[in-house]
Amino acid sequence: MAAQFWLDGHWTGENPKLTGPADHSFWLASMVFDGARAFNRCAPDLALHCRRAVASAHALGLEPAMAPEEIERLAIEGIRRFPVEAELYIKPMFYTVGGSIATGSATTAFVLHIFDAPLPGDAGFSATLSPLRRPAPEMAPTDAKASCLYPNSSRATREAEARGFEAAVMRDPWDNIAEFAFANLWIAKDGVALTPADNKTFLAGITRHRTMALLNEAGIEAREATLSARDLEAADEIFSTGNYGKLVACTRYEGREINAGPIFQTARQRYFEWAKTTRID
Repeated sequence: MAAQFWLDGHWTGENPKLTGPADHSFWLASMVFDGARAFNRCAPDLALHCRRAVASAHALGLEPAMAPEEIERLAIEGIRRFPVEAELYIKPMFYTVGGSIATGSATTAFVLHIFDAPLPGDAGFSATLSPLRRPAPEMAPTDAKASCLYPNSSRATREAEARGFEAAVMRDPWDNIAEFAFANLWIAKDGVALTPADNKTFLAGITRHRTMALLNEAGIEAREATLSARDLEAADEIFSTGNYGKLVACTRYEGREINAGPIFQTARQRYFEWAKTTRID
């Protein structure tokens, strides 16, 4: 995997060794990250991802010394170190070094990781309802893209894979649909695109927000709604939005085959058309 890392004022192609067992981030998971994308030198919503990285750090009680604009500048510099046609994942990270039990006793550090990560394409994926759930806001730092939240997503995905599916649909503590384990969730029903209402149990993503705007601009009603498992069972279409895959259709939910339908197709087409306007050179 071709990669570039920025740390302490320098770029390197070697994976840097950052922490040890005495560091707060290694010991107690005080780290956050964000994920942006670049492909064909287009970097959709890069500035928003950089802002969210800083906001996540603050939400976890860290003290980031890197401004969003500086992260964006470094990301663009890093993107230009790869071939024009490269499909990249851009991952700014804040983590703590030193310290004791309290987060405030540690020092917040920063690293930027950019690496080759081909987009998954439009083959679609299968999904199942997970028995595992997203935590309530008072249970976990759900307002941050915090690394400590992701083991539960991995648990849900492993459980789904053990039953023959590729992705897991997760509910919140009150039985509402929250999202896929690693992406936001959409359904289409009777010509309307619906995504779970933002009740702070999950991150209402940047690509999710962009997709909603693009669909409404196209004359397709797209909005938030409180969704149940029954809504997924009755949906005309199901698809995901997220930074890693952007827009990908769910083509099998539980035992039911589903077409990648017209609302998904419109959303995907308009997203990648819009993304062309974000070229960095």
